[in-house]
Amino acid sequence: MENDLHKLFLDQLQDMYDAEHRIVEALPKKIEAAQDEELKKGLQHHLEETKTHVTRLEDVFASIDESPKRNTCEATKGLIKEAEELLSDFKGSAAGDAAIICAAQKIEHYEIATYGSLCAWADQMGHEKAKSLLGETLDEEKMADETLTSAAKKSANKEAKVTVS
Repeated sequence: MENDLHKLFLDQLQDMYDAEHRIVEALPKKIEAAQDEELKKGLQHHLEETKTHVTRLEDVFASIDESPKRNTCEATKGLIKEAEELLSDFKGSAAGDAAIICAAQKIEHYEIATYGSLCAWADQMGHEKAKSLLGETLDEEKMADETLTSAAKKSANKEAKVTVS
């Protein structure tokens, strides 16, 4: 079982390594499309965090004597494609920022779920350094989600609201 858990752990690390790279590439489009300055700043901040997540994952690989490798993360690939479609459909409209937040939160929730599992598995296998590093990223992903929720409540959803006459 230990061997199988290690293989699963490594598979999901490689998945997240690819996901974080894809997110670094995708976030600038969301930042550019965002209308609300606070949302732009939050996304820019998360872009910088995501670059750190890539480096931190490299440290996780090193802590378990593995080389960083990317497995195509089909989930993130699909979520980014969906985000691009939302941006295309709603860019420049009152609902544009709400669409950006929705797309970003879908990705955040995927990351939170995966990093949570990785932390639990690292703990079970006694990979203390990996657990600590992954826990830092998990905490940052949760904060990013909270920031997006705040932006949605504060302005984006209100701006996008349609009044029925």
